[in-house]
Amino acid sequence: MAKAFLGLALWLCVSLSVLAASPAKKQPGWAELSPEQQQILAPLARRWDTMTSRRKVMWLGIAKKYPAMPSEEQAKVQRRMQRWVDLSPEERRTVRESYKKIQQLPPDRKQTLRQEWDEYTNLPEEERRKLGAGKAPRKSTKAAPKATAPKPPPAAPPPSSPPPGN
Repeated sequence: MAKAFLGLALWLCVSLSVLAASPAKKQPGWAELSPEQQQILAPLARRWDTMTSRRKVMWLGIAKKYPAMPSEEQAKVQRRMQRWVDLSPEERRTVRESYKKIQQLPPDRKQTLRQEWDEYTNLPEEERRKLGAGKAPRKSTKAAPKATAPKPPPAAPPPSSPPPGN
């Protein structure tokens, strides 16, 4: 799952370059998109009208480039969009945080990370599964219950008077 997050974060790094040059104007609602845009962005339909203008600009930039992409790249974009939609809000937040961290890395480290990711994605599916099986279990996003110390057994009451016969 961590590798999937890293992949999404790296993909966002590339995709968000569209944002740098875009104006901050109100972006169209789902009904205002062209049929072609709706078809390309179909996995996002449920959430489109609740997205920020900034995110809409990013996705519209991807949709604009989409027709010129090779079919394998188009399929990859569709899979990634679907994976993004399937993430919980917490998981999307984690991916965005990873993206921000990657953006702050020095260029040489970013390049190394990109090369490592490319090597990983070029591995056969079975090899990637083996690598994924060796990772630590995913941390739960739910807060763990607080540990409480066990209560000590009740202390014996102090004797108020010596036992009879003493």
